[in-house]
Amino acid sequence: MDMNLKGKIALVTGGNRGIGLATAKGLAKEGCDVAICARREETLAQAAGEIEALGVRVAAIQADVQNPDDAVRFVAESAARLGGIDILINNVGGRSGDRLMDSTDEDWVETFDKNVFHGVRLTRLVVPHMRARGGGAIVFISSISGWIPQLSGAVQYGASKAAQIFMAEPMALELVHDRIRVNVVSPGSIIFEGGGWAGLRDEKPEVFAAYEQNGFPMGGLGTPEDVADVVVFLASDRSRWVNGENIRADGLEQPVPAVRPW
Repeated sequence: MDMNLKGKIALVTGGNRGIGLATAKGLAKEGCDVAICARREETLAQAAGEIEALGVRVAAIQADVQNPDDAVRFVAESAARLGGIDILINNVGGRSGDRLMDSTDEDWVETFDKNVFHGVRLTRLVVPHMRARGGGAIVFISSISGWIPQLSGAVQYGASKAAQIFMAEPMALELVHDRIRVNVVSPGSIIFEGGGWAGLRDEKPEVFAAYEQNGFPMGGLGTPEDVADVVVFLASDRSRWVNGENIRADGLEQPVPAVRPW
């Protein structure tokens, strides 16, 4: 299916690895010019080369979008170098701190900044660019942890992911008359080299094997490409009638308390 994305301009935060890189490459394969950002210059350059090899223009900008000044710079430089903004993928995320009694106020603020606040900031920044081009699409990458507490690992992480899910509909309602859609994709456990699940597999293979065997009806963890395919669809006009939604991409993952790896 042609996604009608050729010539569109997409911004992907954290586009140097995992779901972010897979999404950036998926958009590029459909003809999108892509801007990516990351904190690490070496992985950013490598990712940019992989995306550029697909025949599109790439703006690779070293930035930490949790920093408000960096967020402003990322959006402004991307728009200037590529000629506008049609798509924003709010992919950056993570957590600070551990379980409730082992976490601090600062851990909670940091976790919400990683998952919620920077995405709100970037959304506000790209909307004027999208209005100038007659519309756009915004996708937040949330998590299965946003509605299944047993899978969150830490309450502040699950709470921040639930906040991302909640934001989709009110943001979509506010922006609908600008023809800007807002949706959320909530992945289950995704494995890729250099990621946390690959680390657990290598460090504690028995724990990983038990979790994989019992928690995944489809036979294993998902891949970044499994999620990226959904994100690319939501970024395209082929999904123009999907707005304000949370789309699960979790392979029906189930909580398994007896072998939970945390």
